[in-house]
Amino acid sequence: MEIQFNSDSSVMGTENVAERIEEQLRSKLGRFSDRLTRLEVHVGDENARKGGGDDKRCMIEARPRGGDPVSATAHSDTVDNAARDAASKLTTLLERHFGKADRTR
Repeated sequence: MEIQFNSDSSVMGTENVAERIEEQLRSKLGRFSDRLTRLEVHVGDENARKGGGDDKRCMIEARPRGGDPVSATAHSDTVDNAARDAASKLTTLLERHFGKADRTR
């Protein structure tokens, strides 16, 4: 499973953000790795340097083998928290997605 990381310039300034998020994703979504071709992670600060709560956004799109993409988005006060919340949402979606696929086989 390949992980592609995309971010705006304000988020990339934080050290090791891509590594931390990739580690979180491999931990939470690793059990689906043989069924996914790629994860695309998009993180950003919605109001840049202005500050404010819950302005960090993380959208994760999973690409199942032979299926349509599934995505989840979360907002939080930090990029790491937004990524954790989006990964939790995506886990639930993938469990539902693959559960349906397994039942129809």
